[in-house]
Amino acid sequence: MNNHNISKKNENIIEIKNLKKSYDKGKIKALNGINLEVKDGEFISIMGRSGSGKSTLLNMLGALDTADEGSIEVAGIDLMKTKKLDEFRSKKIGFIFQFHNLIPNLTVVENVEIPLYETKTSNKDMRARALELLDDVNLSHRVDQRPNTLSGGERQRVAIARALVNHPSIILADEPTGSLDSKTGDVILNLLNDIQKKENVTLIMVTHEPEVAKRAERIVTVLDGKLSENC
Repeated sequence: MNNHNISKKNENIIEIKNLKKSYDKGKIKALNGINLEVKDGEFISIMGRSGSGKSTLLNMLGALDTADEGSIEVAGIDLMKTKKLDEFRSKKIGFIFQFHNLIPNLTVVENVEIPLYETKTSNKDMRARALELLDDVNLSHRVDQRPNTLSGGERQRVAIARALVNHPSIILADEPTGSLDSKTGDVILNLLNDIQKKENVTLIMVTHEPEVAKRAERIVTVLDGKLSENC
């Protein structure tokens, strides 16, 4: 088991080469030749000013947008060639958004179950997995509540549980502490770090805050559509 984990850690789960993306008929170059490799199980932060291209890069990794040129392989899937992007997202990726994106008329546990609806998971197994993760994020006492009764930090913990429910290979977190005060944000970052190790997933976090970025094993910065590694 240990040998498997060691070899797994040395493999690239993300390989991006010369990735380019423009908008407005080429006038806006969001990505202008990005190259990036990420090891399986690694935790990296992507930093950059507003408009630098960091969110565009995250959208490419999650197959929410497509590139104009270059190559992008994520979890063994060539995203420039595959026609099964929905299947890729549902099986390989867990998303955490700044503003949670929870469905207000569903309970906490029902929100966590959502990514499993498109799978062949039984209702019993869906509920068991959701309850397991809600216990991991210390929300076992809130499973039957609606999102509007929760604090911002609690809603983000629900979002973390939802991102993990389908056993993804990669979690993409877009400003996961951006709408939280610093104390609550710190709790969320500790939780993300712990649960990333427990679930053995790769974590890619976009942030504009240096102190948040430092929580990762590695920081990369996007500037004017290009990427540099922080030493």
